Amino acid sequence: MEFDVEIRRLSPKFTQDYPQSSFPELMYKDNRPYTCLLIDTHMDYFICIPFRSEIGHSNAYMFSSTARSKRSASGLDYSKVAIIKDSSYIDSAQAIVDKDEFNETMIHILQISNDICTYIDNYCNHCNGKAIMHERSFSRCYQYSTLKYFHDILGLASFNTTHT
Repeated sequence: MEFDVEIRRLSPKFTQDYPQSSFPELMYKDNRPYTCLLIDTHMDYFICIPFRSEIGHSNAYMFSSTARSKRSASGLDYSKVAIIKDSSYIDSAQAIVDKDEFNETMIHILQISNDICTYIDNYCNHCNGKAIMHERSFSRCYQYSTLKYFHDILGLASFNTTHT
């Protein structure tokens, strides 16, 4: 698969259009930008995987050789991904992450890109009935996922609790 990647932040317009009160699973912290690995898969949307300093589940790429990863469970959190079409949701300001986290991300970019695409595909296949997961497995992977907010972009019917 061909893709382009950048480290970016989501813009204030994204935060305005996706307020925490309506989208509680999205990551919002006062005065902290939504810094993410932006992946352009050349489909019709961007995948924005947020960098997190503390992740307590396995739906993520966990850093293993960074200074922060020696102190905490830092990584890229697949469950808090944002799927966007509107390029105005991407902030033009430079985003900054730890140099060692950037380096590890770039070394493992193919694995990360494949993992996030698989994570999204499994969700979509479950929701559209192509490959229904066991209820417990689906819940473990997607109970707190943000993907339910992006059904329109992913081409899925509105959020259906029958299969989730």
